[in-house]
Amino acid sequence: MNVIEIKEVSKFYGSEKALDKVSLSVNKGEVVGLLGPNGAGKSTLMKLLTSYLPPDEGSLRVKGIDVQQDSLFTRRMIGYLPEHNPLYQEMYVKEYLSYVLGIYNLNQKISDRVDEIVEMTGLRDVRYKKIMQLSKGYRQRVGIAQALIHDPDILILDEPTTGLDPNQLVGIRNLISSLGETKTVLLSTHIMQEVEAVCGRVVIINKGKIIADKNKKELTAAMNNQNEFRLELKENISASVLEGIPFVQEVFSVSDNIWTITTEEGNDVRERIFQYLVSKNLNILSFSRSEQNLEQIFRKLTSD
Repeated sequence: MNVIEIKEVSKFYGSEKALDKVSLSVNKGEVVGLLGPNGAGKSTLMKLLTSYLPPDEGSLRVKGIDVQQDSLFTRRMIGYLPEHNPLYQEMYVKEYLSYVLGIYNLNQKISDRVDEIVEMTGLRDVRYKKIMQLSKGYRQRVGIAQALIHDPDILILDEPTTGLDPNQLVGIRNLISSLGETKTVLLSTHIMQEVEAVCGRVVIINKGKIIADKNKKELTAAMNNQNEFRLELKENISASVLEGIPFVQEVFSVSDNIWTITTEEGNDVRERIFQYLVSKNLNILSFSRSEQNLEQIFRKLTSD
């Protein structure tokens, strides 16, 4: 079942188009990484889903309900952590979470639910501290706790780990991974390791348009050229030496003795390349298919 359904959505800021006919569906239980450079439209899309902004064109549905027609229902279904994580600094952690839960006017005992969320998000040791006294990592946990306090089916997290140190990053990622076992999560981030760690699906947005939407492994496989190889030699040679190899279409010098070789599609010529190099008395230090990681794929797709 699609718990999020976005169809042909556009959003303008004056004459500038922030989103251009964006369509996206997210299924129950998916953890989706929403990637894009600054100004690509990620935060705008999240604000539309959470009713902070109205769309200028198109429609957004949460669990089958139009966001604009019944925003109160959709807000109850969503837990939202904005990029800048606005918190009441003067309030104590438990006091703040009790206050947020009270806003939802749910038929449950507030103290029990707050204690449950405090344990879930690792806030037990700071629950009686003022929010202003907390580190950035703990403030991010409080932000996630307020997004979870009403037990939503959907979590929308905008840059949840910005500014955290490596130890804090691990803690927040582990928390998001565990939440992904029972929730649908839409996660915006610039950190590729974060996507690798917690997301099963990757959506890349650039200049207001979705330019890639695939399972993480499928995206990597689709973007990796199976006819591209990385060659490292002991000797420094000219490109003309490698251009003489049968079926080779293109050679590119990475450094003095490291090369990228592209061969004709459909021909596995690794053995012939190896034999050719040996015949030229060249010493091969390494020879393998080129593999792009997610960061390289992102840069390739979003570079001008």
